[in-house]
Amino acid sequence: MPKSNSTIAFYNLENLFDTQNDPHIFDDAYTPNGDLHWNKKRYNKKIDDLAGVISKIGLSETENLPSLIGIAEVENKKVLNDLIDRPELKKHGFDYKHFNSPDERGIDNALLYRESVFEIIHAEPITLDIRTSDGVRDLTRDILYVNGKLHGLEIHVFVNHWPSRGEGEDISRPKRIQAAQQLRKRIDLIREKDAEARIVVMGDFNDDPNSTSVKEHLVKNDLYNPMVFLLTRYAGSLSHKLHWFLFDQIILSNNWMKSHDNPMVYDKAAIYAPESLKEVDGKFIGTPFRTYAGDHYLGGPSNHFPVYVVFEQES
Repeated sequence: MPKSNSTIAFYNLENLFDTQNDPHIFDDAYTPNGDLHWNKKRYNKKIDDLAGVISKIGLSETENLPSLIGIAEVENKKVLNDLIDRPELKKHGFDYKHFNSPDERGIDNALLYRESVFEIIHAEPITLDIRTSDGVRDLTRDILYVNGKLHGLEIHVFVNHWPSRGEGEDISRPKRIQAAQQLRKRIDLIREKDAEARIVVMGDFNDDPNSTSVKEHLVKNDLYNPMVFLLTRYAGSLSHKLHWFLFDQIILSNNWMKSHDNPMVYDKAAIYAPESLKEVDGKFIGTPFRTYAGDHYLGGPSNHFPVYVVFEQES
């Protein structure tokens, strides 16, 4: 049979807030009178830019838009509706799955999908019980779990945004290990019921592929992390203090790799980092063209590059 390709992607959208104050979350800075002077003009530019980026991820390999895009740092359904209503995405029939999470800043995970190729069977938020060394609960983003059929093939998708390194990598590491352990339990439950379950784990893990949380507590013998080969001294999905990191990853169950009797075969993993998404001059040349640097507005789409995987499938 003839073959075609399809893409699954992940993209951290860097604080995609609307311009309205929500009294239940810490979004005051992202209002017209807030510290960042976030207004409709800036909001609409960011939405336009993000839609443009998403419409091009994997396009050169597949000649089509991604089938699924996990996204992080979205405030609510309004910003998601505005995003998929942009012409670049609307004409391809995108919808989304999203739940509000307990994160104090109000930033959530979501899954965008093309309705023509993905059918949702079940979706739910997985609330993480993350504790500090003193036993205090750390309110963080839920993991979004979506079970569905991609091109008729049943899959299980987990969209993550693990606790940040804001208080320091060493201090915060146990929180990400706890997130990895709780996610691993959910994966094990699925595999107990179906040893051949197709699993996609994606997200901003705030850790690299070789970090303890990912390498030792999440990726066991039944999972494969193709992103491990993409991080170098000169490339990653984000940059901090002129050092590259690959917090954004897509991890797959091993059965995506089968070369025989496999309707969707893993082909490649990549970071989508065209010149249009990079700083063009100065000290940070080549790094992601972000929306804000501190409280200084730059006007870029995000401080992360998207990552994606391509599959070859029977058509």
